[in-house]
Amino acid sequence: MSARASEFWGGVRAQLPILLGTTPFGMIYGIAATKAGLPVEVALGMSLFVFAGSSQFVAVGLFGDGAPGLIIVLTTFVVNLRHMLYSASLAPYLRHLNRAWKYLLAFLLTDEAYAVSITHYEAGSSAPARDTARHWFVLGAGLTLWVSWQLSTAAGVLLGTQVPSSWGLDFTLALTFIALLVPTLKGRADVLAALVAGSVALAAHGLPYNLGLIVAALAGIVAGVGAERAGWSAPCSASTAAGEHLP
Repeated sequence: MSARASEFWGGVRAQLPILLGTTPFGMIYGIAATKAGLPVEVALGMSLFVFAGSSQFVAVGLFGDGAPGLIIVLTTFVVNLRHMLYSASLAPYLRHLNRAWKYLLAFLLTDEAYAVSITHYEAGSSAPARDTARHWFVLGAGLTLWVSWQLSTAAGVLLGTQVPSSWGLDFTLALTFIALLVPTLKGRADVLAALVAGSVALAAHGLPYNLGLIVAALAGIVAGVGAERAGWSAPCSASTAAGEHLP
């Protein structure tokens, strides 16, 4: 198998377990879009071209409340600002790519695709030939989630209100993010940043336009950078052990 194919299918395999959490989330979006009165073609079009779960949920909620189009656009923009952090983190590994590749990977960049991709990059490789092909891993991970998202949202739109809310499918996404986070916590600074960001997110949950998410991200960054400058960057045995044993 060529280096490109190996990286691509590696990205696919890394993303498959995560679909257990994102698939119910996609179905919930489809159901929510139907309840909000969004036309089927618009609901499916958002998944096809926007491809941002959190922003899609926010947009559907605002649409159901009769919010102006400008407010919907601005709010979803704020919610997706976290992707700037993801892009900055991956930029050193992808700067050699041409513009077409960068546009494609930027479109496919999600929380889940970023998590497995940055872990893959930071793990390194003993094969130099695979280093130049590693962006195919990002493509495989992102494309796998994109296809799954289309299928799951379509299923949600078709099912409509037939799935009872008592099933609590939305909780699966929280579990997915926890599983993505734990392997990346390699040191005390990482753990502190995660704890601060999580605490602030809970405290700022009631802020309008989901600004609590941005505030929590900034608080986590400040805490992490401060901890590293204070010499807290040493490995954390518990988190490292967890990272070594989780997929």
